[in-house]
Amino acid sequence: MGMKIVCILGSPRINGNSATIARRFVGTAKSLGAETQIVALNEISFRGCQGCYACKTDLDRCVLEDDLTDVLEAVRTADVIVLATPVYGGHVTGQFKCFMDRTFSYLVPDYITNPQPSRLAPGKKIVFIITQGSPIESTFADIFPRYDERFKRSWRAAETHLIRACGLGPTGGVPDHFTQQAEELARSICV
Repeated sequence: MGMKIVCILGSPRINGNSATIARRFVGTAKSLGAETQIVALNEISFRGCQGCYACKTDLDRCVLEDDLTDVLEAVRTADVIVLATPVYGGHVTGQFKCFMDRTFSYLVPDYITNPQPSRLAPGKKIVFIITQGSPIESTFADIFPRYDERFKRSWRAAETHLIRACGLGPTGGVPDHFTQQAEELARSICV
């Protein structure tokens, strides 16, 4: 059996720029034998983290039961997680942020002091796809480093990869070099 890949689309636009790049990665991985799943956050119904800390008691998962329950479990068991979001208001989309907040449940109760703070098995590979309208690469360059730290500590990622596409508007399509970058990365990860 091939790698298990879960792709989380954070854009409200189902065929937007970040989704287009992510689908190229997933399509390439699937052609190489990977088991793939794509979740468009805007098409499911879920709530944000309630800050209840139930996941820090004897419960090892988020207490909320909604459409994100199965998604969180799929991420937990995936080998590769592809996360795609455009930049909205200088940050990830609200849908993506709500999803990330719910992954707080992946942390053990004593996560602040525990050298192994994650409940996830080590070795995950993360592909983070960020698209933005601004063509200036230094603009919003702070987003990935913040999430990268979280992926390494909280998700026990063995590898993190960034595909960042600057200067893309809501119309006009994604230049080929960004989708080719996604395809090449999929080929290198799924060997």
